Amino acid sequence: MYRYNETDKKIIAERVRQFRGQVERRLDGRLAEDEFRILRLMNGLYFQRHAYMLRVAVPYGLLSSTQLRKLAHIARHYDRGFGHFTTRQNLQYNWPELEDVPDILDELASVEMHAVQTSGNCIRNVTSDHLAGIATDEIEDPRPYCELLRQYSTFHPEFSYLPRKFKIAVTGATNDRAAVFFHDIGIRMVRHPEKPDSTGLQIIVGGGLGRTPVVGKVLREYLEPQHMLSYVEAVMRVYNLHGRRDNKYKARIKILVRELGIEEFRRQVEEEWDRFKDGAMLLTQEEIDRVKGYFTPHEYDTSAAEDTSFEQHLEENASFKIWYKQNTTEHKVPGYRAVYVSLKTPRLPPGDMKADQMDAVAELADLFSMGEIRTTHDQNLVLGEVKQGELFALWQSLKELDLAYPNIGTLTDQICCPGLDYCSLANAASIPIAEEIAQRFDKIDYLYDLGELKLKMSGCINACGHHHVGHIGILGIDKRGEEFYQIMLGGSAADDAAIGQWLGPALAQDEIVNALERLLHTYLEVREEEERFLDTYRRLGPQPFKDSVYA
Repeated sequence: MYRYNETDKKIIAERVRQFRGQVERRLDGRLAEDEFRILRLMNGLYFQRHAYMLRVAVPYGLLSSTQLRKLAHIARHYDRGFGHFTTRQNLQYNWPELEDVPDILDELASVEMHAVQTSGNCIRNVTSDHLAGIATDEIEDPRPYCELLRQYSTFHPEFSYLPRKFKIAVTGATNDRAAVFFHDIGIRMVRHPEKPDSTGLQIIVGGGLGRTPVVGKVLREYLEPQHMLSYVEAVMRVYNLHGRRDNKYKARIKILVRELGIEEFRRQVEEEWDRFKDGAMLLTQEEIDRVKGYFTPHEYDTSAAEDTSFEQHLEENASFKIWYKQNTTEHKVPGYRAVYVSLKTPRLPPGDMKADQMDAVAELADLFSMGEIRTTHDQNLVLGEVKQGELFALWQSLKELDLAYPNIGTLTDQICCPGLDYCSLANAASIPIAEEIAQRFDKIDYLYDLGELKLKMSGCINACGHHHVGHIGILGIDKRGEEFYQIMLGGSAADDAAIGQWLGPALAQDEIVNALERLLHTYLEVREEEERFLDTYRRLGPQPFKDSVYA
């Protein structure tokens, strides 16, 4: 993984020193809240419903065990003993005291972490595929390109005050696990149409959720990698010039692309790009190789594939067999598996992790996964470098930590935003509904019978829970002072990218889980053999589900 050089360390240390002074001036009244707000947002600090919230950047979802231990330490000493992993692969602390935040940032800097670019109208933390570098369907590891974008965008003077926040995702796989069609810019590694041995970039633009959900459009089918930064800059310049600043609801690039049309937007980007594409922004192969050098493959044990002891455990232990099938996935190196650590037990809000669990998983990463941990868009963790012969021992350890719930990809592996429990923007609670769903459907056989099913829930239209792209999406709304919930069906953030459709009128808080149960019962009655929920919905349309929900 990338390691800070002396310049990186100096920049972050200076940023912490500056913010410490700003906090001191806020606390003694020399800075009013309106003046302080923009300064704290530049350092990842929000004020939510009850307290400040600090969002910590986890670039492209990659953590070392040392960093995870530090996150545990901060949760224990500066918060309430837990952290919350988000759909942008970051981590949030929901209860820090303002006077402690500079100390927290100092602690983060000591392990090469920060909270820069996690809030505000700037280029946000770049995200990626949580299986980057190990996926069997990968064309090329996208993380070096994520790192190049991170270095390029951090403190970029022209793009520090964009019309709105700006999100970039990069994937190197044939199966999209990074939701590239729902980012302001999505970048996908692709093979050259005429030279299969050459790899380039497909550029997607104008995707996003929130009040106006939009599936991104392909801006350029193939771009040589050395032009990545200059082409991204051309997109940013056109957006910065024309993006709406008079209305924050119409300020995202998706609105600009829609209003101009993709052809006109492409014309303007290409015209801008032609002016400087071969200048200082051109990435040399030497620079690309330099950054790739931070992401060289680990030294794998070539004898790992010979250790088949786990197969006996599969035969003898039904629980281990279920976990192996549901919570592990293929690795490109024979003899290794990637292991999902489920943060979706019925006993904690989705994405929450206790400090003691973080410490323990850091220890397991050292023992079993070469000291690395990955965060996912679905608010789980991945230990990506596990020998198959050590899977049983790892499973036993995770089970003791309540982190081996075998529900990855099922109904209860749900995405859920903090909702009214924390967020000042929320219209309705989401965590209590998620907990009720987890408890109502806490039967493994039933979950597996339902098959692959992505449930995503938000407490307001801002869509932090990505409800628009859930196979089943739930949106909390305020209806004359009472909490109601709308259901939408048919969304997907994968290669078959789609925005779900509203099913019908909103339901009261005490009705929504019962309605979900009726909807699922209908699915089991009408599906064809081995048919996913999403495929059944697309085949039959909404009517059977509407009839059951509103009967």
